[in-house]
Amino acid sequence: MTALIKAKGLRKHYGTVRALDDVSFEIQPGRIVGLIGPNGAGKTTALKAILGLAHFDGELEVLGFDPRKQRHRMMQEVCFIADVATLPRWMRVHQAISFVEAVHPRFRRERAEHFLSRTEIRRDSKIKALSKGMVTQLHLALVMAIDARLLVLDEPTLGLDILYRKEFYTNLLNDYFDAERTIIVTTHQVEEIEKILTDLMFIHHGRIVLNEPMENLENRFAEVMVASDRVAEARALNPIHEREVFGKRLFIFDGVERSRVAALGELRTPSVTDLFVAKLQGVTA
Repeated sequence: MTALIKAKGLRKHYGTVRALDDVSFEIQPGRIVGLIGPNGAGKTTALKAILGLAHFDGELEVLGFDPRKQRHRMMQEVCFIADVATLPRWMRVHQAISFVEAVHPRFRRERAEHFLSRTEIRRDSKIKALSKGMVTQLHLALVMAIDARLLVLDEPTLGLDILYRKEFYTNLLNDYFDAERTIIVTTHQVEEIEKILTDLMFIHHGRIVLNEPMENLENRFAEVMVASDRVAEARALNPIHEREVFGKRLFIFDGVERSRVAALGELRTPSVTDLFVAKLQGVTA
């Protein structure tokens, strides 16, 4: 299968800050990829490179195009949500629909109207009069009405309450995603997207420190709650993370056979949040 995105040796510096530091990865079609990292890790810079919005060194191909030279053609098959506030607040809802219809050849008005029919959004309302949740619903309806192969989401639910966030991702899965589309999402609310991801990428100090299909996490990583009398045994197996929880020690192991650690205590697969902390701890610039 031909990769939808191919990146090799991406580099981007802002003065002495290495926003992208020799980053290489591939993303296959029909995947939902979580690009996770702390503030300043390089997430937004990586997305800007993919979208052709930032200069960078290295090789990058998106949908068969070079974002630096063929951005106009590439963006006909790409959609991007950075923040719901990017919709012009002076516009009315029907004007926003007509505008997108006029500028994007793959937009289908009837599809947008179908999505909006499930909401309480009035077509004559100004965007500035809508709640943040309603603006998110409108933004998603406009995006889902575009027949794009790649959807890039940069903190798409920032500032929304939990009900709107849940609805956002439910609609995304049920009404947009299929085997032909690919989604890249960044968020600090990692636990909310864990169940929808097919692939996980951690970025820190401009470097990819984990790039793994979700289905591989159970075989690769193990989390064990160890009683105090067996802590020395656990440490001898070179865990990547250790912390105290309710008087016991919790260890996370990378690449150690589960049968070897199962005897030490309660065994499970670490959550994405716990794995994120474990992988970034001790990683230096």
